[in-house]
Amino acid sequence: MLFSILVYLFGTFISAVSQILLKKSSQKNHKNRVAEYLNPHVIIAYTIFFLATLCTVIAYKYLPLSMGPILGAIEYIFVALLSFFLLKEKISRKKLLGLLVIVFGVFVFSFDFTILF
Repeated sequence: MLFSILVYLFGTFISAVSQILLKKSSQKNHKNRVAEYLNPHVIIAYTIFFLATLCTVIAYKYLPLSMGPILGAIEYIFVALLSFFLLKEKISRKKLLGLLVIVFGVFVFSFDFTILF
């Protein structure tokens, strides 16, 4: 099961990378509509999205369905961190609070409460 979790998280991470590539592409001026959608950044980003989907399918082969949305929520953290480091975007207090809520939710979901009772 650990392998499936790692595959899912890898897919989530590369999906975040592809979102950053799409954002970089959208910030550039393109000579026409075709060049806007058929440029290296966009093509690579959608190829990575496809690979991320394959990772998810492979992970779900052994992973309980209930874990998917929780692990997928980590993508918000990846996107925020990549945006901060690569795009030099600031993380506001609201974003930071939201990220902390996500981390707390992942922690609560992964904690086995049956050991307390």
